[in-house]
Amino acid sequence: MIPKTTQSSLYDRDFALWLEDTAAKLKARDINNLDWDNLVEEIEALGISQKHEVESRLKTILAHILKRCYVPSPDCFRGWQVTIRTQRNDLNRLLKKAPSLRNHLVAEFAEIYQEALSEVSEEYPETQFPQTWQFSSDLDAILTEIFWQNEDDL
Repeated sequence: MIPKTTQSSLYDRDFALWLEDTAAKLKARDINNLDWDNLVEEIEALGISQKHEVESRLKTILAHILKRCYVPSPDCFRGWQVTIRTQRNDLNRLLKKAPSLRNHLVAEFAEIYQEALSEVSEEYPETQFPQTWQFSSDLDAILTEIFWQNEDDL
C-alpha cells in the first residue's frame, strides 16, 4: 500500500492506481490510511453520475414519445419506437439496481419534461408540442404505456 503522505498526489497523478490502492485499503479495513477527502468526493460523484444517467434516459424517452405522438413523419415512427423501447429497458434495469432513483425522477419530472420539450421544439419548429405532459406522469406508465395508440385523443 502507498504511504498516506503521497495519497493525495497519487489521486492527481494516477487515478487508476489510486482506485486500486483505495480498494485494497477498504478490503483490508485499513481506514486509518484512506484518502478520505478524495474518497468522499468520488462517492458523491458516483451518485451525481447515476442521477444524471437516469435523467438523461427519461428525457430521451419523453422526447421520443413527443416525436412519435406529435410529429407527422410515419417513416420515422419505427426508429422512435425502437429508441423508446431501448431506453425504457435500460432505465428499468438501472432502477432495479437503484430503486431510490425513482423518487429522484418523480421529483425532477417537470424539469426533465421541459428539457425534452425544448429539444424537440427546436428540432421540429413546425410542430406544436404541448407545454405540459399530456399523459400519465406515473413513472411505471411512462416506462410501459404505448401513448401513441390513442392518437385520436390528442
